[in-house]
Amino acid sequence: QVQPVESGGGLVQAGGSLRLSCAASRRTFSGYNAAWFRQAPGNEREFVAAIDWTGRNTNYANSVKGRFTTSRDNDNYTLYQQMNSLKPGDTAVYYCAVSGRIMGTKLYEYASWGEGTQVTASS
Repeated sequence: QVQPVESGGGLVQAGGSLRLSCAASRRTFSGYNAAWFRQAPGNEREFVAAIDWTGRNTNYANSVKGRFTTSRDNDNYTLYQQMNSLKPGDTAVYYCAVSGRIMGTKLYEYASWGEGTQVTASS
């Protein structure tokens, strides 16, 4: 299966915005739930947001609720995450996870992962 590919990361000042994209394949994306996770240096990979296969239902970690919005384009097999009001604590490598049979918050619930994109919010 084709590995999803993230893009859109970068360096922004605190309070700024970024939009991440994740390009997946039909086989790994259509009909499956998807999610974003992140990993900061020295920390474990943690759940950020999930979206069901229809795009109508989402779930967010408390730390990003109200600032991040996850969406998907099922016609083009692409996952998005709009990140506003970024904080230094959001600095991490962000990973796209697809092929989820449930809209879960655990790493093992998603079968296909990208290699990540770095997001840095400077103070």
